[in-house]
Amino acid sequence: MESKAIYQALARHLDSFPQGFPHPESDAALALLAYLFTPEEAAFGSKLTLTHASLDELVQKTGISKSDLRALIKSMLTKGLVNLRQGKGGMEVALLPFIVGFYENQVYHLDETFARLFEDYFHEALGEILDVTPQFHRVIPVNQTIDAKIEILPEQNVIDLLSSKKAWAVQECVCRKQKALIGEGCKHPLEMCLIMSDTPDVFENMTEVKALDLEGALDVLDQAAAAGLVHTVSNNKSDISYVCNCCTCSCGILRGIAEAHIANVVAKSAYVAHVTVDDCIACGICEEMCQFGAIQIDDYALINQDICVGCGVCAKACPEEAIMLSLRENGDLLDVPASHQDWLAQRAQARSLE
Repeated sequence: MESKAIYQALARHLDSFPQGFPHPESDAALALLAYLFTPEEAAFGSKLTLTHASLDELVQKTGISKSDLRALIKSMLTKGLVNLRQGKGGMEVALLPFIVGFYENQVYHLDETFARLFEDYFHEALGEILDVTPQFHRVIPVNQTIDAKIEILPEQNVIDLLSSKKAWAVQECVCRKQKALIGEGCKHPLEMCLIMSDTPDVFENMTEVKALDLEGALDVLDQAAAAGLVHTVSNNKSDISYVCNCCTCSCGILRGIAEAHIANVVAKSAYVAHVTVDDCIACGICEEMCQFGAIQIDDYALINQDICVGCGVCAKACPEEAIMLSLRENGDLLDVPASHQDWLAQRAQARSLE
């Protein structure tokens, strides 16, 4: 099979995943894959799925010897293209999707060439990959901005989420790094993406992330909110392993709002901002801080609750404490998939995949 056909097969295979890889036949899609995968890796990747498979299963499926499989897997693991786990019979491997998956793993491999390849493909595929529900990410609010009289829902409590983990680390944001490499960087801080684990000390010997304790992780959250960044997590209730701190100027997901005007690019939190008119001095700080254009200043701050995602950044920034988050009406509350597997099933159904 000629090289182009190999990458076309891999692109179509990735698009068969619930996450999607739109325009699999396009030059931009194929150039992006060719930069990351050798032809041998691409051909092998086309045989992998999101479900982990053992070496014995892969020998039968591909006809490749175990020693050659190990070499392929090692190379692809180094480049962040696959996921490994220890199964009952030994090592098991799965192919990662494009987003959220092997693209994010390029954060410490990024160079200008790949950054431009991604940008080309992003503009081509943006609408199709982001305008699907359930969304990749959901907003989770800044806790201290929720009205004290309201109970914080468990899946909306970012403090409890971090506190339930045993290890934490911060790493650079792949999106802001990618935009900076093409000369379109934004003012927001780079080292802002939190990752976490149920395994104690798992990040201690990793050179590409900065290990934190819980206090340090909570401090990153505070810094992010103060910078006007929006907390987002994977769009499921259980097994959450990261908190992204996002902006519409660089974030690959939130740019869908700013550039493609996709209203549902991110799942809103269960809350919405309200202004206490008597306390508002119309200073305009909240309008400046809002990433989504949901606030306008007249005699006081006016909040478009259809646009508001319930992040709480405006409330945290308000010097008069005139803004608080309150629970949305029942009819406006979005169901959050219980698990990643539920998310995959709903996403596949929405994309009419078998």
